[in-house]
Amino acid sequence: MRLHQLRLPTPDPDASVAFYRDVLQLPVSGTRVGVGWSEIELVATDNPVGSVHLAFNLPHARFNAAIAWLAPRAALLHDSQGRQRFHLDGQWQSDSVYFAGPDGAVLELIARQPLGRGGERRGPFAGEELLCLSEVGLPTADVAAVRASVATHLNARPLGPVNKAFAALGDHEGLLIVVDHHRPWFPQLRQQPWAQGIHLTLQGPTPGTHLSDATGWQIATI
Repeated sequence: MRLHQLRLPTPDPDASVAFYRDVLQLPVSGTRVGVGWSEIELVATDNPVGSVHLAFNLPHARFNAAIAWLAPRAALLHDSQGRQRFHLDGQWQSDSVYFAGPDGAVLELIARQPLGRGGERRGPFAGEELLCLSEVGLPTADVAAVRASVATHLNARPLGPVNKAFAALGDHEGLLIVVDHHRPWFPQLRQQPWAQGIHLTLQGPTPGTHLSDATGWQIATI
């Protein structure tokens, strides 16, 4: 499931653009940020914003190089035991590092083994190696209802186990991270999830499908 465009509200588009351009070295045109086949459009808002979660895929073979590149550029986030690198087995088969983004965002670089190791590029990592927007966090008061709706309308199934507070729906190219709206974001478990005004466009089985939630996010398919 490919995530094509994310409209992301921000009170300071210039500051957010500067982060994605200067810290992550991503191409920017106006308030639009390119990440492989994905695009983030930063939309000005006068309303308060909270902590979103976004993840970006990168070639698995470049994970260590990516951490070396990211560490001096952004604040890496750790869990209660001080860990900053996270490996998941099972269906995930991934390695991740989390870092702080604009407006309290919890951002993640994730290298997924099922997508392959990637090319034979060596040397310092560069932002142009980020493959796509691979995860968007979607809080809700009813994870089970959103899971059922996504399965029906988007044909997206869980990747790994689900529970009443968490479901990762989609595949290794693109995931909807559906969480209970009271569940704080991993790894620090401090930031409460937020998605008011987020609009996500993705590749779906039925173009023109629209889903929304009372927490304020929307999904459309192309």
